[in-house]
Amino acid sequence: MTSATSRVTPSASTVVQTGPVANMIAVASGKGGVGKTWLSIGLATAFAQLGQRALLFDGDLGLANVDVQLGLVPEYDLGGVLQGRYALETAAQTVESCGFSVIAGRSGSGNLAALEPPRLGRLTADLSQLSERYDRVLLDLGAGVDRTVRFLASRAKTCLVITSDEPTAMTDAYAFIKLLTMSNTGADLRVVVNMAGDRAEGERTYATLRKACENFLKISPPLAGIVRRDPYVREAIRHQAALLVRHPNTPAAQDIEAIARQLVKP
Repeated sequence: MTSATSRVTPSASTVVQTGPVANMIAVASGKGGVGKTWLSIGLATAFAQLGQRALLFDGDLGLANVDVQLGLVPEYDLGGVLQGRYALETAAQTVESCGFSVIAGRSGSGNLAALEPPRLGRLTADLSQLSERYDRVLLDLGAGVDRTVRFLASRAKTCLVITSDEPTAMTDAYAFIKLLTMSNTGADLRVVVNMAGDRAEGERTYATLRKACENFLKISPPLAGIVRRDPYVREAIRHQAALLVRHPNTPAAQDIEAIARQLVKP
């Protein structure tokens, strides 16, 4: 195990700024409540089932809950990394039931959500280096469009923007897409419609968001997939288990598997 005995915060001049990482996928949303975290867990599980070495990074720095949804009690977490007590790689633990690794956040540490740029830059540089050990690295980002969320999203080559058919969800997804494209015109943004009543409803939701992007941003983010509303999702969350492990043949599980297969295509 690697540990640190001092807390060193690098100056802005010493931080190595890295570009988008090819195997890194950010999972973002304009607002909370659209199922971003359980979908991230589902994708990580699907990648593992496809034979991919997958890492799920809980990037919701102030309201982390990946560990809660998986029933984990992590000995090491991102909070300890940011305090300089141990290296980022030490915080990565294997979720045996799912076959992927996870770096848990620390819920309730609101100060972590407002990291100063040098520390945030060092964290993403360390994560980029750690990503070389994996085939896919998923960043489960916090809801909203604050600086930390946008910075982490910009480090991923692909960003999945999760929305539902609720007007507020679509409005906030549009706001996220707008702000990210303003700072990164080459961003690979793709839309996932979650909790759709059926595929036709999901297609309509996507069409509404795409039309707004085409009219006002002059871009047309592609559809990564539609995940149908499924009562087994809530049941799996209540039992702190991944949907694809507890209920692998349900509609939502099949939809997530389809998205994962599309993402691993060369």
